[in-house]
Amino acid sequence: MSSTTRFNPDERMARKAGIAAFVGTTIEWYDFYIYGTASALVFGPLFFSGSDPAVATLLSFATFAVGFLTRPIGGVVFGHLGDKIGRKRALILTLMLMGVTTFGVGLLPTYATIGALAPIGLIVLRLVQGLAVGGEWGGAVLIATEHTKKDRGYLFGAFAQQGSPAGRILATLAFLAVTSLLPEQALLDWAWRVPFLFSAVLVVVGLVIRLRLEESPEMEKLKKNDATAKVPVVELFRHNGREVTLGVFSILCVFVVVYARDTFALSWATKELDFSRDSFLSIILVASVLQFFVQPFGALLTTRYDVRKIVTVLLGIEIPALALMFILMATGNYWLAMLGAVVATIPDVMFYSVMAGMLAQAFPTKVRYTGISVAYGLSGALCGMTPLILQWLLDSSGTVVLPVAFGVITTFISLVASRALLKRTFGKDADAPTEPALDQREATPVS
Repeated sequence: MSSTTRFNPDERMARKAGIAAFVGTTIEWYDFYIYGTASALVFGPLFFSGSDPAVATLLSFATFAVGFLTRPIGGVVFGHLGDKIGRKRALILTLMLMGVTTFGVGLLPTYATIGALAPIGLIVLRLVQGLAVGGEWGGAVLIATEHTKKDRGYLFGAFAQQGSPAGRILATLAFLAVTSLLPEQALLDWAWRVPFLFSAVLVVVGLVIRLRLEESPEMEKLKKNDATAKVPVVELFRHNGREVTLGVFSILCVFVVVYARDTFALSWATKELDFSRDSFLSIILVASVLQFFVQPFGALLTTRYDVRKIVTVLLGIEIPALALMFILMATGNYWLAMLGAVVATIPDVMFYSVMAGMLAQAFPTKVRYTGISVAYGLSGALCGMTPLILQWLLDSSGTVVLPVAFGVITTFISLVASRALLKRTFGKDADAPTEPALDQREATPVS
């Protein structure tokens, strides 16, 4: 078999779509992660300087959390556009919206300059960021998976997933540069803005790539046959509400683990465990680099083994691994904290690479963008308050036991929900017509 016949449609466009999904999500996640890092390091004193330091940290994490509240709305809005006018156009809009808001954060005056208007402006921009991310992820997954064969959906969905570690690596490097090369006062005065303003360069690159991309063949077929859903979100919940619910709970652990490690633990370690900012950012960087290289193996495993067994094993390992991460970080030892982050990262990110294909196969084409975006957005809205919840549990109990319990419980919920979702959807064609009810079938004459 020649290399030009391996993919349907052609291999060249499939690979181009995969690369475009990777680059686009890298930029989107860079924008999102620099906000999370800034909320842990500088937003407290810059935008809530009139509050007690502990309260300022909670308020800073609260602004981080509000971005998740608008993700489901972004999923509905951009899902509607993606299911009606096309994946490509919706993705161009999400990228532009994310870029404008991130650049806006970099220009925003602080509390010392405009008082209460500063945190208000920060919250507004964060809400708009959430809208953009709510529409970005689902479209990126589909632009990759719908350009290839259905049995390669898990592999090509992993292209979009690679944007998460790549974006986190860029975000961490950006803040490492300004924190390690400049004094504390320079960071608070102006240097924190640099990572946000740099986003404009990345957005231009992403737009050039996406504008050259073709629409997905499955979407083109829908439009050609005039078979798009009239109101995708209504049709979604009418026929696929159970898949949405299971999808929401199946991916809870993805958000909990990453924001427990990269946002909550960053604040906890630098303020209570005597880690320096540079040292703990280096732990996050190592975990992110590890994620980038290890993550695709989760999707590769689906080409050889039953995805249901893969999900069970990965999440089963993640439960004790997450607890171990907190325990090792609490020792205050740099290398043990590094080990904890690495151990918790590996099973979580391998599941993350499988997650995209798992959700994409659960919904029919005409509501697929809306379906996976709403499920992803609702799950993010539930878990976007993870840093805030973990900080509150730590402050109220004085021990890391309750934050550990929160992480373990949410991971167990993801395990149960993932198995239930795959039981309903694995190996089935979501576009296949449902069998009519018995009383609607034509009666067969009895001789």
